[in-house]
Amino acid sequence: MLFIRIPIVSPVLLTRLLFLLSISGLLLSACAPPAYTVQARPVANPPIASTHLYFYPKHGQSKEQQNRDRYECYLWAVKQSGFDPGQAQLAPHQRVEVTPVAPPGANTAAGAVGGAVVGSLLAPPRQAGQGLVFGAITGAMLGAASEAAQQQQAQQLQQQYNAQEARRYAAIDQQARNYKRAMTACLEGRGYTVE
Repeated sequence: MLFIRIPIVSPVLLTRLLFLLSISGLLLSACAPPAYTVQARPVANPPIASTHLYFYPKHGQSKEQQNRDRYECYLWAVKQSGFDPGQAQLAPHQRVEVTPVAPPGANTAAGAVGGAVVGSLLAPPRQAGQGLVFGAITGAMLGAASEAAQQQQAQQLQQQYNAQEARRYAAIDQQARNYKRAMTACLEGRGYTVE
């Protein structure tokens, strides 16, 4: 028979060890990649270039002829510009806002509490108070650094969303301007004055 010798551990040491492992797990969970919330916030963007045109017949064209010319120029301008003012080009103006899930100061507070507990457990029995203070300060500094990194990542993500929205808006605005130019050219070519 094979005998295994198991060392006897004091209950106080075992309790401290289990508590230390659970606190370490909590602190390590704070190292997980930050979670973000993405919220859509209504925002008023500057208006897209107006595509409304006023045109007047130069050669006495009839109402029917004016309507036919306007419709044919509309079709041609849509084909030339890729923009149809009759279709919704943008969803309601929305701005995306990215924020970390945890409220500001949560990581700092969690770091201070976790550091205080770990510091008091690791300190010699007569210096538990000093260990608590040292652990709290160290944990708060680590929590604040983690929080600053999360805020920076959220700001970078916000800047990416803002740049993407600005590019999209600029492209639609340019298409609207191209539509208006094409429509003007077509109507002028058919004998109208366009304003």
